[in-house]
Amino acid sequence: MKDLFTDDGLTAEELFGMGQGLTYNDFLVLPSFIDFPANDVLLECQLTRSIKLKAPFVSSPMDTVTEEQMAIAMALNGGIGIIHNNMSFEKQANAVAMVKRWRNGFILQPKVLSPDDTVRAVDDIKSTMGFCGIPITEGGKPHGKLLGLVCNKDVDYLSNRDVKLSEVMKKRENLTLGQAPINLETARKMLHEGKVGYLPIVDESDNLVMLCSRIDSQKSRDFPLASLDIKQQLLVGASMGTREDDKTRLAHLVKAGVDVIVLDSSQGNSSYQVEFIKYAKDLYPGLQIIAGNVVTQGQAKNLIDAGADALRVGMGSGSICITQEVMAVGRPQGTAVYRVAQYASQHGVPVIADGGIQNVGHIAKALTIGASTVMLGSLLAGTTETPGEYFYSNGTRLKKFRGMGSIDAMVQGGESGKRYLSEAQSIQVAQGVSGSVVDKGSAMKYAPYLHKGLQQAAQDVGYRSFVIIQQKVADGTIRFERRTTSAQQEGGVHGLHSYEKTLFASKL
Repeated sequence: MKDLFTDDGLTAEELFGMGQGLTYNDFLVLPSFIDFPANDVLLECQLTRSIKLKAPFVSSPMDTVTEEQMAIAMALNGGIGIIHNNMSFEKQANAVAMVKRWRNGFILQPKVLSPDDTVRAVDDIKSTMGFCGIPITEGGKPHGKLLGLVCNKDVDYLSNRDVKLSEVMKKRENLTLGQAPINLETARKMLHEGKVGYLPIVDESDNLVMLCSRIDSQKSRDFPLASLDIKQQLLVGASMGTREDDKTRLAHLVKAGVDVIVLDSSQGNSSYQVEFIKYAKDLYPGLQIIAGNVVTQGQAKNLIDAGADALRVGMGSGSICITQEVMAVGRPQGTAVYRVAQYASQHGVPVIADGGIQNVGHIAKALTIGASTVMLGSLLAGTTETPGEYFYSNGTRLKKFRGMGSIDAMVQGGESGKRYLSEAQSIQVAQGVSGSVVDKGSAMKYAPYLHKGLQQAAQDVGYRSFVIIQQKVADGTIRFERRTTSAQQEGGVHGLHSYEKTLFASKL
């Protein structure tokens, strides 16, 4: 029933071959036949050549969007967060490490203390790393002989913080232990049956091998879509520049466990990125690198040839970006995504649509015309997990949101200017603005709404995944319609005196 009217509407090539730059608002996808529920739609996608996500959401590396809290929220909901680099490399690497520590399968390198350390050492670990389940080993060696375990309940009410841990720890003979080798399923079962918070895993000589946490086991149950690495830790990315001093930043990020690097530039087709990709790939062959930004096939070719594992597409289309206005370069985002994805797909390189996303319908369109994932900035701005404090203006709760090309960002962090290749210039020309956005609540509630909205959009198009949809776009089965200005007005709310626009409601 899907192929009866093959001449109704336009193919993607006819739509984007008109010689006009199109945005997401300039076209619609024509609906097809539905024979499945929306819950059957799978949103699995490739972030890079080798990293797969369960949802196509990537939070933007902006200093008012993504630090560790947003990265955790994105990963728990099937996407990934890219921690911005408008900070010192030490702080950025620490943020990456915090995401990786948030959820572990086995903790392969647990923080340990010796019996001669005091409770103050436990306090320090808790304040800097956020946990308090610490194995006590002989000499405080990472994989030394296990002597005991200290948890929060062992030290919480002690007034004297100079007490030695040997006096307060739960001794080895009173611990529930796992014997290496052991699989994760068995370890979690032992945690549950033993009603304990931590399960130290030891070898035949009683040396500590690793640790398993009950809290992390609960997190596995509560977030089935979570984006995980092979160690069952959350996936996380980080952005960076391509200057000589960024090689130090790269080393720290890799040491912290970063899964993917985003080379952050408004115009990525440069000798800087080409050379840095080759440098990073030579030093860390397994590290995934997202290059960009690009908007043409020629730009894409240079970065793919250099070894990029994914491309970030968009130039001047973000809500806080004025690159097209000031620099007179860029491309309307719909056309940019379609043309770059058309070329990149021939080389097995996924495309990230970055910019111009104002609603869930725009995400669906970006995925339909070739993007594997979408990068979200303004759509997530104002959520609880974004950096910064809320403030009130005329009774409205707001949060600051700014472009990385704004003067604010370039002056405050020092790294943002590299994105526009202008950090050494005496006069810095803004390519972004600073503003504020309304409180959106938690990203932990907003991301599931986006997920469900995409499932329903794919259902209306008539296919069970956007991977299939892209195949049907390529062979001309899925058709499009060009929208006039009047058609766009008709497709929005109109004819009302007043209305309230509530995006979603949860029955939970």
